[in-house]
Amino acid sequence: MNSIFWLIVLTILILIEIMTLGITTIWFAGGALVAFIVSLFFDNLFLEIIIFLVISFPLLYFTRPIILRYFHSGNRRSKYEGVIGKEATVLAMIDNSNTVGQVDVEGQEWSARSLEGDIIEQGCKVTVKGISGAKLTVVKI
Repeated sequence: MNSIFWLIVLTILILIEIMTLGITTIWFAGGALVAFIVSLFFDNLFLEIIIFLVISFPLLYFTRPIILRYFHSGNRRSKYEGVIGKEATVLAMIDNSNTVGQVDVEGQEWSARSLEGDIIEQGCKVTVKGISGAKLTVVKI
């Protein structure tokens, strides 16, 4: 009976999705589930494969982008972007012309450069305005 085949396919697809978290095989698992249900009533492998494909590909094409947008929304800041807007203390003088400068942001040391190009002395308080490469861009408070 084809029902066992579709249960095996469904299980394999769910396991792949759990291992990869790629939000791709889950849609094919949905198609396999519908094909399994159909196989309980009809013993026609060709029909079941067509239903599997007709369900899986539209699910993948139409719903995956929506789900990805929801889970990977641009509104979430990365760990590094989270320092933007924070106050920092200058650990080593910031001088863009000599490409030196270190700041402390919540216990993390960062290389820094001045947004306005001015020299900022050690011990001064600054605000993080952005990140350029691996360096924070700061302005004196």
